Amino acid sequence: MTRRVVRIAMNGVTGRMGYRQHLVRSILAIREQGGLDLGDGDVLWPEPVLVGRREHALKALAERHGLDPAAVSCDLDAVLADESIDVYFDAQVTSAREAAIRKAIAAGKHIYTEKPTATGLEGALELARLARDAGVKHGVVQDKLFLPGLLKLKRLIDGGFFGRILSVRGEFGYWVFEGDWQQAQRPSWNYRAEDGGGIVVDMFPHWEYVLHELFGPVRTVQAVTATHIPQRWDEQGKPYEATADDAAYGVFQLDGGIVAQINSSWAVRVNRDELVEFQVDGTEGSAVAGLRTCRVQHRSVTPKPVWNPDLPVTESFRDQWQEVPDNEEFDNGFKAQWELFLRHVALDEPYTWDLLAGARGVQLAELGLASAAEGRRLDVPELSL
Repeated sequence: MTRRVVRIAMNGVTGRMGYRQHLVRSILAIREQGGLDLGDGDVLWPEPVLVGRREHALKALAERHGLDPAAVSCDLDAVLADESIDVYFDAQVTSAREAAIRKAIAAGKHIYTEKPTATGLEGALELARLARDAGVKHGVVQDKLFLPGLLKLKRLIDGGFFGRILSVRGEFGYWVFEGDWQQAQRPSWNYRAEDGGGIVVDMFPHWEYVLHELFGPVRTVQAVTATHIPQRWDEQGKPYEATADDAAYGVFQLDGGIVAQINSSWAVRVNRDELVEFQVDGTEGSAVAGLRTCRVQHRSVTPKPVWNPDLPVTESFRDQWQEVPDNEEFDNGFKAQWELFLRHVALDEPYTWDLLAGARGVQLAELGLASAAEGRRLDVPELSL
């Protein structure tokens, strides 16, 4: 077998998402399985180069995972000037991402990045234009499409289970502790608008690609946002004013008349099976999909409840739903998308989740915030380069 090495500059891997999902569970996992089989005897072997601001933390990661201690740098410009680097990956805070990706495109590197791709729509579109004009390949992480629960949901859609889809209802969130009497489980910058924080900026890009890929393009958005917890405590235990939204309640109209409602909140206590769930209702059946599971109810077995507040409920509605079987093995969603992107780089296989798709997510977040500020429904124009 022939080993083809691809060197990947990974910026931001000291953060939770960059480290756990992208470095350990994706790139290192591909190495642990012997590389990515490209067929015809070729294997793609990813070589990560760790980039960030804290050299000691990067060196500690390299030592922990047996990586080349020399493949660590705090000098992004020097890394991008290295002709042996093939791909630039970005998992930094959003406010630092756009400038870094611009540099990487100018250096001729292929781009793979977390989202949002930029702090505003114009910046996100400009990145897509620059990448197109430079002729580099580019992809944006859209991990929820690769979750077992949503893969099962897509299987139902593709099989015609729902008939005509009428509506989608999503519930996402959990209680993020304020940081005073219990340590917060999210970084403090998430709650400061001046640092790029806010649940709309964080989650609306996810909802855009989930809705777009599974049900159809979003045509209108109407949102209400809130900062339910006005004061929080940072990593040093100091109080600060929360200036970003920690909850958003959105209504989206899609092509074909489908109505989607999605609530997102870091100030809600979970009373559902998973941290995110989507209920899809159609003329022929309904489904509830989470991160891993998916349950269905066909029209032929739908009960006929009668509203009567004077009598107690005598049946368990949850028990009347049927579990959708796996029928296949599901890999880590981040790793699965990494493998598709690397095949795109190595073999030029089709890949649709590009920087323009990332710009659609930025657009929806921007329009969601504008809708909340203006108190009205806004159209979502179709984007093009």
